[in-house]
Amino acid sequence: MISVRDLTKVFGHTLAVNRISFEVQKGQVVGFLGPNGAGKSTTMRMLTCYIPPTAGTATINGFDIFHESEQVRSNLGYLPENVPMYTEMKVTEYLDFRGRLRRMARPERLKRMDYVLERCWLTTVKHKTIGHLSKGFRQRVGLADALLHNPPVLILDEPTVGLDPTQIRETRKLVRDLGGDHTMLLSTHILPEVEAVCDRVIVIAGGQVVAQGTPDELRTSRRMQARVLVECRGPAKEVQTALSRVSGVAEVELLETGGNGSYISAALRSKEGYDVREEVARTVQQQGWPLREIRLEHATLEEFFIQVTANQAMGQIGQAKSAGGAA
Repeated sequence: MISVRDLTKVFGHTLAVNRISFEVQKGQVVGFLGPNGAGKSTTMRMLTCYIPPTAGTATINGFDIFHESEQVRSNLGYLPENVPMYTEMKVTEYLDFRGRLRRMARPERLKRMDYVLERCWLTTVKHKTIGHLSKGFRQRVGLADALLHNPPVLILDEPTVGLDPTQIRETRKLVRDLGGDHTMLLSTHILPEVEAVCDRVIVIAGGQVVAQGTPDELRTSRRMQARVLVECRGPAKEVQTALSRVSGVAEVELLETGGNGSYISAALRSKEGYDVREEVARTVQQQGWPLREIRLEHATLEEFFIQVTANQAMGQIGQAKSAGGAA
């Protein structure tokens, strides 16, 4: 449904998007993540035909963004982060106007308006002027507009910005419900949102795709960052020494220590490919130290995101220094 090949955008001397490529299959909900300035919004604007690419190409539902932009727009619903709209119009007037712009026949337009007003929780404010609505309600109007012509592809940029916690949960549920019927590319900074609704994740940093996969795949790709947490009662130094000698343990960090006879907590980093829990438990028992807890704490998607984007930033700094030295 969305196919991107070597998509590139240059503004003057600034390389904003650097030959990115990815696919979004039919019915998938894909999270599009990256720090500020990574190139997310620029990529979305190219995919929605707001700006042309400098090089490369992309297709939306089989239509080329450069040569078939009108067909792309008819197959696409777009919710920008800051939704532009005519604030002097009432909600129903605005949606009717947008439907007429899309050349929707009146019976279809009215039917779809009823549908999106209900799905986006706008029925109670449908006769109100948009300028009198809260930011959260305006965001819902923008989402209703994106859904109005029932496009096969939706591109949503920060769809929950400005919403209260209840509205955020409702919007996440709506996105999940729409998945399957619509192919979605979802940009957000809220990582729990990605884990809640997305089938796959694409991470962009410095204008390049630095990682992609399911949330589980991205977390397990950093399994070496998982920690084994141990709580037992024994002399802190002896516990640390004994645990550091366990095969597969790379590092032991004491998190909490008390006086003699009190329980202590330690975090163990394992070498890649090792599950050290059973041997750690045997070691503690052999020493005669009472064991209160041992559990594996997996790396989170947030930790993965921070690590890969930080690595990309450090690589760019290194390249800049090398270029400066060569000059």
